[in-house]
Amino acid sequence: MTINQENLNSPLENLNDFIARVPEGFSIAGLDVGTKTIGIGISDTNKVVATPHKTIIRSRFSKDAKVILAIEQDWGIGGYIIGLPKNMDGTLGPKVQSVQAFAHNFCQYTTKPVSFWDERLSSVSAEKYLIESNTSRKKRAKQIDNIAASLILQTALDYFRYQKDLR
Repeated sequence: MTINQENLNSPLENLNDFIARVPEGFSIAGLDVGTKTIGIGISDTNKVVATPHKTIIRSRFSKDAKVILAIEQDWGIGGYIIGLPKNMDGTLGPKVQSVQAFAHNFCQYTTKPVSFWDERLSSVSAEKYLIESNTSRKKRAKQIDNIAASLILQTALDYFRYQKDLR
């Protein structure tokens, strides 16, 4: 895996710029980047529905990026939404800095657009869903991150659809 020299990328702040750069017929991946795991959700190619895909146990950044890039190839990913773990009051704390650093580093390995989405309460919602579906505590621990990633992605997809409807 090499750094993408021809198009050094950086995360896009404007979500409208992000969605404009995702090609038609490609999916979007949602990433829930934690210190121990990365949850991954993937949209359909119409960018309407997000589904949980997998959870990666984190190791070295280059190894994590290689796994994500393999998913990009296998699933036709056209862009990435990364959950931004803001504090409940909306301020940016140390977790945000870590996720932003991950995103900036990841952008050096992909030409696909990358942007952020507020992920407050996504893990809480994912756990509530798993509890309501009578998932055992052991299985919840394995599934919570990819479900949180799909929830982050789904809220972003809903926003994109809402913005499109306003035009």
